[in-house]
Amino acid sequence: MAQVIKVGMADLNVCVSPDGITTLGLGSCVGIAVRDPVTKIGGLAHIMLPDSSTIRNNSNIPKFADTGIEELVKRIVAKGANRTRLVAKIAGGAQMFSFQNSGNSETIRVGERNVEASKKKLAQLRIPILAEDTGKNYGRTVIFYPETGDFIIRAVGKPEKTI
Repeated sequence: MAQVIKVGMADLNVCVSPDGITTLGLGSCVGIAVRDPVTKIGGLAHIMLPDSSTIRNNSNIPKFADTGIEELVKRIVAKGANRTRLVAKIAGGAQMFSFQNSGNSETIRVGERNVEASKKKLAQLRIPILAEDTGKNYGRTVIFYPETGDFIIRAVGKPEKTI
């Protein structure tokens, strides 16, 4: 019987079909789902911040887009996926708070910066993004099924959608 593996904040995991993988509470965080459509091996990273290079003594690899996506790909390939067939879908990166007179502050734009960093890292790794549901001003919960590639997105007060 298939199970759905939970991924926490600043965490990642991999699974093999027919299992699925989920993460809750993507606000400004981004969920990056990657899979090999042939082996049906995939994984999900829940990244919180765009760049690890500004943090000293960082031991939480999945927390950042640059290191988390790389680690996710490494683990998917270690399970038996073919690196050249990997494809991705992303969700999250919301602007959860708006403040008057905040301008274009980098700390306020963390969701947007997370999306940009995720896209940049996937491009560097030559992993195409097949679909995305990013931005706006609401949080998301996602479930990813490597068997089909379905990335189900749920948000309070919004219809469920599959990308």
